Amino acid sequence: MPQAGLRAPRNWRRLVAFAAALVLVPVVPALAQPIANPVATFAGLDKITGRITRFDVYIDETVLFGALEITPRACYNRAPTETQQRTSAFLEVDQRSLQGVSRRIFTGWMFADSPALNAVDHAVYDVWLVECKTSTDVPPPDAR
Repeated sequence: MPQAGLRAPRNWRRLVAFAAALVLVPVVPALAQPIANPVATFAGLDKITGRITRFDVYIDETVLFGALEITPRACYNRAPTETQQRTSAFLEVDQRSLQGVSRRIFTGWMFADSPALNAVDHAVYDVWLVECKTSTDVPPPDAR
């Protein structure tokens, strides 16, 4: 006979099943939603001169870097408190010919922490994402 105070709980099978379920549940960190930014900062390399230029571009604005027309469509990052800092931008890059005709050479996501992952493939120019920002010293397109 069990002694008083040492009796097994009445629902011990449920408790064991619940404890086993807690052990088997994977721990997944909660990720916050990405933060949309109005400005993308890029760096561009002219392979002929070896000159690197940093430039800010507003979302949906097209800028010319050499013969490339660069249009960012979105630029996201995460809060500084997040463990996984991923800064990404979706952009379109066209090459302008000497006759003024543009041809799309890149459409896709670019990641600041992995610039070679989705690179713009061009013989003369390299372009990569540096950061996403909320503001810039460059006046917006409608204020020019």
